[in-house]
Amino acid sequence: MILRLAVLLGLTFAAANARAGEVEPWKERRNAIIVDAYELNSIDWEAMLKDKRIAGFIAKASDGLPESFTCTGDHGGDTVAHCRTMWRKYAVSRELYQTRRLIARSHGLLWGAYHLARPGNPVDQANHFIDYADPRDDELMVLDIEGIDPEKYMSLEDAAIFAGHVKARTGRYPVLYTNHATAKHIAANRFEHRLLSRLPLWYARYKPDIRNVFPMGNWEGYALWQFSSAHNCGKKRCPYRVPGTLNDIDVNVAAMSASALKSVWPHGALLAEKAPVVTFIASATAGMAPALDAKAVAVLKQPLLISRAEAESGSGARADTTVTGSIAVRAAEARLPYQSERR
Repeated sequence: MILRLAVLLGLTFAAANARAGEVEPWKERRNAIIVDAYELNSIDWEAMLKDKRIAGFIAKASDGLPESFTCTGDHGGDTVAHCRTMWRKYAVSRELYQTRRLIARSHGLLWGAYHLARPGNPVDQANHFIDYADPRDDELMVLDIEGIDPEKYMSLEDAAIFAGHVKARTGRYPVLYTNHATAKHIAANRFEHRLLSRLPLWYARYKPDIRNVFPMGNWEGYALWQFSSAHNCGKKRCPYRVPGTLNDIDVNVAAMSASALKSVWPHGALLAEKAPVVTFIASATAGMAPALDAKAVAVLKQPLLISRAEAESGSGARADTTVTGSIAVRAAEARLPYQSERR
């Protein structure tokens, strides 16, 4: 009886924690706050570091393809003067990135870098990101995909190439930063985007409540949630004000303590891939029991196929099958916990 009660209390506590991660988790003081910034964000480090909940800092590193090292020839319509100006800005932004990393790490903050993905060669962009960010083994790497229009943003197919090249060069995969619409699209088409759908998700959504959002495809939840930015932070109201910064600073939460976040911070591994859903529909006439054809019966007698990646990671799950009153036979999708397959 005592054991059953303990299990029940444990499940209740776990469910409460899950709900706490879906409704304004930044109000829970034990949860870690992470700031992310680009080169034009103003930061007073002395003031910001007084907020002891801030556990990490993610900086913008590279943006699309690298700038040209020379200002001769065709620059896509740019003048030579403009080319030189852009190169000076690029050099300054790199120095700012390195300075911010030095300050953040010297004060014990976790560090990460993101690449803003643009249309163009994904391998060149991945090399640009790695050369710019020079990521250390304990630093987070992020691929920022802002949408699914390949005319405006890196295509999802190229994004998978980018992530694979980062893995080839560093031994780790990046985290995927994106908004709800893009994440939903990837999740709904996860067998077309098998790699992207298994990257840990840095989720951008500026609402206080995300109940009923997860699970999405392979994502049971978010690794980080960007909940505050210039979109929903103003002079009168702001979900979370970071001292020493302006209203345009991006703020994120991890639904865990700073020490727990530190233990998983670099990420770098793929999430488990859930088993696919298989549905068979059998026809029947009135007054007769539904019957499955021989092919359907043969399939149902076999274990559900898993991906090669699942087999290698040992995460493959065999789905149960049931016959419903609507004469549909369905292999139910496995519910796997949200954790990375760390190697």
